[in-house]
Amino acid sequence: MGSAPSQRSLVVVAGSGRSGTSLFSGILQRLGYHVPQPEVPADATNPRGFAESQWVVDFHSRLLKTARVQVSDARPTAWALCAEVSMEDTVRRELRDWLEGQFREHDDLIIKDPRLSWFLPLWRACAQDLGVSPCFVTMLRHPAAVIDSKQRWYGEWQGNVARAAGWVHQTLFTERATRESPRAFVHYEDLLRDWTSAVGNVGEALDLAKVRDAPVAAMRDVHGFVDPSLARSRTDWGDLNIPTALRAQADEAWALVSALAAGDAPDPTTKRLDELRTEYVDLYAEAEAIAQSSIAAARGRGAGVGANGKVKAPALRLARRMPRRYRHAVPLQWRIRIARALRGTPARTPR
Repeated sequence: MGSAPSQRSLVVVAGSGRSGTSLFSGILQRLGYHVPQPEVPADATNPRGFAESQWVVDFHSRLLKTARVQVSDARPTAWALCAEVSMEDTVRRELRDWLEGQFREHDDLIIKDPRLSWFLPLWRACAQDLGVSPCFVTMLRHPAAVIDSKQRWYGEWQGNVARAAGWVHQTLFTERATRESPRAFVHYEDLLRDWTSAVGNVGEALDLAKVRDAPVAAMRDVHGFVDPSLARSRTDWGDLNIPTALRAQADEAWALVSALAAGDAPDPTTKRLDELRTEYVDLYAEAEAIAQSSIAAARGRGAGVGANGKVKAPALRLARRMPRRYRHAVPLQWRIRIARALRGTPARTPR
């Protein structure tokens, strides 16, 4: 049975997908935190498991669909769309009732899902309604490494530029959304290099008794779970072709949140993060203005897309005519449109 609200602990793990959220959640799960059941089953993209609740994933997925927002949406307006959905009484009641039911059985919960960043205020409000003060852990991984990992595991449905914009957007707005609560920032590489120090620091900063008092058997279990060989993340942009202005914002955002993670951030850091968030909004608005013709043309059904939303086979063949060096930078839907425009060209498109 759950104990009094003041003795309960709720750790909410945020951060971009492929940034180590599963690793951190899996560690806390082995140290005694409960992942609400059933869990999302492990798969090829994460063979050691996700340490995330299926109910939470389904709940967030439904809200995102209602708001018409993607998991890694780069639109600044997406936050307002999600906030509007979150303010519905039925939504808040559903989450609060579910959370209350979980606390009846377990005092220490960990909630993790790549979609969480869009609904952090909702989780805070529902937890506080139950007398629980949530704390937030944001996982950090260099944006180039995140893009590389997403490309490797999720394919080319989204271009590298869009993924870079999504990382900047999510990082800046997640930082703002967690600023009013107890929080910690953790580098993925630090977990792999020395998880005991990284998690121990979080436990002290957030006053997590389960972490401080973890038994030897649990520590041994975590040592078997953490795989240091996964420390192969790139920390530079390499040959990724990212627009200069966007890349500069990503670099600065990375430096600022890294300073927060190190605990040596100067006082003006949050002020600069606010300014950078405004600069990102301006950059995105500029990009939308430039692409206005393409946006208008895309309002109808996309070329090569069937009524069921799936890409038709002939359109796929056309899309593959684009030179390989551009495929990772240009989303599939745009490659289809470009390929259709070039279909009448007599010269063969190089592969």
